[in-house]
Amino acid sequence: MSSEPSLGARLRALREARGVSARSLAATLGISASAVSQIERDVMRPSVVRLLAITDALGVSLSDVFEPTDAAAGPRGGAAELEHAGIAVTRAWEASPVTLDGGVTFRRLSPNPTRGLDFFESIYPPGAAATLGDAGLFKHEGYEIGNVVAGELTVELADDEVVLGAGDSISYPCSVPHRIRNAGVRPAVATWLIVHP
Repeated sequence: MSSEPSLGARLRALREARGVSARSLAATLGISASAVSQIERDVMRPSVVRLLAITDALGVSLSDVFEPTDAAAGPRGGAAELEHAGIAVTRAWEASPVTLDGGVTFRRLSPNPTRGLDFFESIYPPGAAATLGDAGLFKHEGYEIGNVVAGELTVELADDEVVLGAGDSISYPCSVPHRIRNAGVRPAVATWLIVHP
């Protein structure tokens, strides 16, 4: 069993570190304080959209939710001889994914959190979508660049729909309403870079 803090515990620690009450966060998100509590206790998994809304509301990077709350700020991977050069290494077995509603998983790819950048991998099972129930398209902060590694992802935009296969890339301002879904029959793997203002 992993000793890493759960996603809920990490979200709670980030909220508390910023001095935001659960009730205040709930009001910002338009959900109940009970729902915030359930997410923080891992009773309920947030969707991709809800996770992005939480990080935006707290003013934190998506990569912060992958980092254990007591993690050292320095380079990882035991490469002590590289620390002086600011080089970080994370081995594959050290990168713990987080599982969201619908079975979507995110895994941070950058060895250390880098302010202003989120670099991560997503895996969408068949039928999974980044949405809030029937809310449809959503937007968040930053500029997004995605590359499909395997399978097929559909990116829905206000007036268009783009189907991406392995090797295809897309970029757009996150302020453009969008939704990502896997309409295929195989899991879709993609890498994403979100640049924050």
